[in-house]
Amino acid sequence: MNLVFLLLVSLAYLAGCYEFITGETTDTHIMQKIAEGMVTSANGAVTLSIGLVGVMTLFLGLMKIGEEGGLLKIISKVMRPLLQRLFEDVPPNHPAMGAMVLNLSANALGLANAATPFGIKAMNELNRLNKTPGVATNAMVLFLAINASSITLLPTGVIALRAAAGSADPAGILPTTLFATAISTCIAIVSAKCLARFFPIQAAAMIPIASEESAPSATADDSNEAYPLWISYTCILAILAFIPFTVYFGKSISPWILPTLMLGLMVFGVVKKVRIYEAFIEGAKEGFQVAVKIVPYLVAILVSVEMLKVSGALPAIVNALSHVTTPLGLPAEALPMALLRPLSGSGAFGVLASTINDPHIGPDSYVGYLVSTLQGTSETTFYVLAVYFGAVQVKKIRHALWAALLSDVAGVVAAVYIVRKLYGD
Repeated sequence: MNLVFLLLVSLAYLAGCYEFITGETTDTHIMQKIAEGMVTSANGAVTLSIGLVGVMTLFLGLMKIGEEGGLLKIISKVMRPLLQRLFEDVPPNHPAMGAMVLNLSANALGLANAATPFGIKAMNELNRLNKTPGVATNAMVLFLAINASSITLLPTGVIALRAAAGSADPAGILPTTLFATAISTCIAIVSAKCLARFFPIQAAAMIPIASEESAPSATADDSNEAYPLWISYTCILAILAFIPFTVYFGKSISPWILPTLMLGLMVFGVVKKVRIYEAFIEGAKEGFQVAVKIVPYLVAILVSVEMLKVSGALPAIVNALSHVTTPLGLPAEALPMALLRPLSGSGAFGVLASTINDPHIGPDSYVGYLVSTLQGTSETTFYVLAVYFGAVQVKKIRHALWAALLSDVAGVVAAVYIVRKLYGD
C-alpha cells in the first residue's frame, strides 16, 4: 500500500503540473482545484465513516443476537466442509468461520452495507489467529480477495437503479453478473493461493505461539461435528436453484431482504432464549470503536483518488485506453466504470447512474448492460483494503492487492464476454 499510495498521489501531482504548463488559462489554478478536492474528500471520508457507524451498529447488533443464539455455529457447520478446503489455517469451530459465511452471504445478496460489518468482524477474528501482528496472514489475504471479487447472486442496488432509469428488464443483469462474478471469484481464490509462495511471512516477524490460556480455543466446540458433506452440497444446490426465481422476481424481492433479515434474526434469538435487546446493544457498541479505527485509512485512499480525478489524470487514462479497449468490447462510455470501480464506490455508482440515464445510451443498451454488470461484478478494492486491514491495524498486506486486482481484471473480461454474448449487437 505504501507504493500504491505514493503512485496515486505522484501521478495526480504530475498531471496537475502538466495541466498548468500546457493547459489554457482558467479562472481557478489547477493546484487550487486539487487542494480543494483533497480537503473535500478528506471531509467526505470522515462523513462516510460517521455514516457507516449507524449501519455497522445495526448489523453488528443483529449479528450478536445470532451469535448468542448459536446461528454462527449452525451456518459454520453447514459451510465448514467447503470453507475448510479454502481456509486450511482456520480451526473448524473458530468464530471467524461463521463471520465469513455471513459476510459472503450478504455480498451474495447485494447487501454491501451488511457485508462490511460482517467482514470486519471476520477479519478481527482472523487476526486473533495471527502470529505476525501487522502482517496479513494467508487466510486474511484469501478472505479479502474473495471480498474484492464480491460474488453476487442478487445485485439489489443495481436492479433498483436500473428500474428507476426505466429499464424494461431491471433484473436482466442477473445472468451476466452471476457469470462474471463467478469467474472473478475463481481467479481471486487461485491468485491468493498461488501468489502466497512468492510473498512469504518473514520468520523474524513471528511471535511465540500463545499459551493455552490466551490462545483462542479451537477445541472447545469440537463435540459439534460438521454436518455431512452432502448437506453442504444440498444447500449450495438450493441456492443455485433459487437463482432462476430471482431472475423473474428480483425487483419484487429486494425491498423485503433487510426487514426480513432483521425480523428473522430477532425471532431466531427469541426461539433460542436470547435476551435480544441486551445482545443487540452489546454487539452494536463495536460499531463506534471500529469507525474510529478506519478514519485514517479512508482519508488516505479517498484523498488520493480524488486528486487523480481532479488533476485530469483519470480522464486522460480513459481517452488513451479507449482506442484499445473499444474494439475488444469495452467502449469509452463504459471504460470509466471499469477503472473507477476498484478505486471509488461512490464514483463508480455515479458513473453508472449517469450512464444508464443518458438518453443516448439507456439502461437496456449494450453499454447499459455492461456498466450495470461491472457494478455488480467486483467490489471497491482499495476501499476494502483500507477498511478491512485498517480495522485490524495490518500494514503489510503481502499479495492481497495483486490477488484482488487480478480478480478485478478477470471480472471485467468476463463481463465484456457475457454481455456481448447475450446483449451484443
